[in-house]
Amino acid sequence: MADIWIMRIGHRPQRDKRVTTHVALSSRALGARGIYVDTPDPVLEENIRSVVHRFGGDYSIKTGVRWQDATKGFKGKVVHLTMYGQRVDEALPKIPKDENIMVIVGAEKVPPEVYQRADFNVSIGNQPHSEIAALAIFLYLYTGGKHLYEQREGGEMTVIPNERGKTVVRDD
Repeated sequence: MADIWIMRIGHRPQRDKRVTTHVALSSRALGARGIYVDTPDPVLEENIRSVVHRFGGDYSIKTGVRWQDATKGFKGKVVHLTMYGQRVDEALPKIPKDENIMVIVGAEKVPPEVYQRADFNVSIGNQPHSEIAALAIFLYLYTGGKHLYEQREGGEMTVIPNERGKTVVRDD
């Protein structure tokens, strides 16, 4: 499978810091390679880099990136998650797995140009819901959930799933 990149549009640092953090964390956990965020936010960058340092893996974040610039030179397909798009079960078979994809996730009203730029406008249901949920469902379906329990290189700690309790192994 090729690389998955996320483009977060409309991030408002004072209002959306937790939501955008969760967009980044969910995408990382479900196999994305990195995230671009349109608004500069050094605190968000620091928080996500801290998670990568502690839990490992190869995930990057860059804020202050206009969606037009991120998509202009992107070599791959652009997938826009929107309530108004094609049903995910109909769109998924058309989205290549051997090409990089960039998934656009909006925070506020998305400009009409995004719909035109996207190779795929995909809906996760037809009811209002969270962009975090939409992204998680899309990535889980797109990757078959294969990244949920993978071990990541270079972290300081590993969480071991178990029925009861918390098991964290420090990788010194």
